[in-house]
Amino acid sequence: MGRVRQRRSESFGALRVLGVALLVLATGCSPLDDALVAIFGRSMRSQRSFDPYENPRMPADGSVPFSSANFPAAPFEFNVGQPEALAQEPPPFTQLMLLRQSPTVVNLQNPVPPTDQSLGRGEVLFNRVCAPCHGEEGLGAQAYIIEVHPLLAAYDLAGATVAGYTDGYLYGMIRVGRGVMPAYGHQISHFDRWHIVNYVRQLQAQSGVGAPADAAGQ
Repeated sequence: MGRVRQRRSESFGALRVLGVALLVLATGCSPLDDALVAIFGRSMRSQRSFDPYENPRMPADGSVPFSSANFPAAPFEFNVGQPEALAQEPPPFTQLMLLRQSPTVVNLQNPVPPTDQSLGRGEVLFNRVCAPCHGEEGLGAQAYIIEVHPLLAAYDLAGATVAGYTDGYLYGMIRVGRGVMPAYGHQISHFDRWHIVNYVRQLQAQSGVGAPADAAGQ
């Protein structure tokens, strides 16, 4: 009699284990997620996503972001750990200096000739980083972001106002940001910023408000 009860108990125990296993399989990671929500207030199951560059963040204070430091020696070269190799590193400046038209920013000379290779690289980077807010042709009204945030119409980079800025000023805008435009110095490396400047000049020339790309910045 005792053995029968023992077998029944073992059978019920096995059924309980099987039932718990089926419940876990049916609900996936929900129990674990629910526990994390109860402890931490959030879980990986329920979180909002960000569009590319929707919420760019600057690196932590004191950190050394790879793309904005360790300058390579020349355009289209890569730094793979060697010390800085530029003969003269670009000077530090702030967004306030940019807004005040500081000569430190405005008078920066573009070291990258607007060759086909530079314009090609600039186009790739522009479409990847700038076009979401400024449009593929440099016209803010055609930007992708307008469909989601109509009030965030950006400057027409191919317009007369921006065509009047120096190459150094455009470089500075990319590096430290301006107004509601965030800084991209931690995402776009030194020479790549100049490639984008060259490509913006080409867009301006195509729109009829700027000089040809090979004369821009001269």
